[in-house]
Amino acid sequence: MSSKTAQRQQVTTSSPGKLILFGEHAVVYGGPCIVTAVEQRVHVTAQFNGVGTLIVNAPQMGIKNYRKELEYLGSQEMPKQVSFIEALVKRFAQKYGLAQGLDIQTKSDFSHTFGFGSSSAVTVATVKALSELYQVSLSDKELFDLAYRAVLDIQGVGSGFDLAAALWGGTTYFVRGAKKVQPLAISHLPVVVAYSGVKADTPTLVRQVAELKRRRPQVVNSIFSKISQLVEDGKKALQKQRWFQVGELMLENQKLLEKLEVSTLKLEKLVQAAVAAGAYGAKLSGAGGGDCMVAVCPPARKHLVARSLAKAGGTIMEVKLNAKGVLCQKN
Repeated sequence: MSSKTAQRQQVTTSSPGKLILFGEHAVVYGGPCIVTAVEQRVHVTAQFNGVGTLIVNAPQMGIKNYRKELEYLGSQEMPKQVSFIEALVKRFAQKYGLAQGLDIQTKSDFSHTFGFGSSSAVTVATVKALSELYQVSLSDKELFDLAYRAVLDIQGVGSGFDLAAALWGGTTYFVRGAKKVQPLAISHLPVVVAYSGVKADTPTLVRQVAELKRRRPQVVNSIFSKISQLVEDGKKALQKQRWFQVGELMLENQKLLEKLEVSTLKLEKLVQAAVAAGAYGAKLSGAGGGDCMVAVCPPARKHLVARSLAKAGGTIMEVKLNAKGVLCQKN
């Protein structure tokens, strides 16, 4: 590949963010989860720059003209905001070669603080852009594997469900490492999403659960088993649009996440506020410690649930779920 002359000079791609509906933390240990893509997207434009340097501009994350010579990719210090891009470019270069340096520019439809998986979305958008720029034909699974390795290079832990949402889109039943990726035929999801106001640190929370598992393996393994069963039940309820049952299962999942000590008083307050206003159920969405929560409710009560969540201190996120996966714009 490194000897091949690339013909594309600029590529723009975009990937959606995500919300996880069921299965947090257990998915890290091989259990299934259900994740859905949100319509808010991260956009990446990649082009050759004629020099042996990676240059990244990500103004929404405070990155302007970040530069790293290709031979030093992945080494020396790098800001967290560009670490996933740099790790991905290094992985791509190791596998396919880089004929010359790259300019990469990102912009996002949502703040990286909201817990919508901006890091995974930018990683997937970048690997798609590079494959198109260099005209390397890669399957979705090959794109996933490159992105997943890059994320593990930076975080050391993770299941890849957020990468799956960014890549395949829609609503997906997923098993760690994309061992299973099953699209679910769901036309709509009657939910309200609220941000807790606290940015969570996913790797720290995953390691926190790992430590709890080390200290209390039987208890944590039992919780994981129950969460995995909830995912299976949730899958059936979602496909049959049994929203009351979906809500009940969310509440059960929330209680189990509380036992894993990843919930917060603020998230629990928001869950209670949603249910009090008529939601069928609600739970945190993601690693916990902050970020977002999701409530499933009757369409006629969505505005009441949203109002109750806002009164309880949540920031209502106007999102549509089931969005399309990674897209490439022909420049």
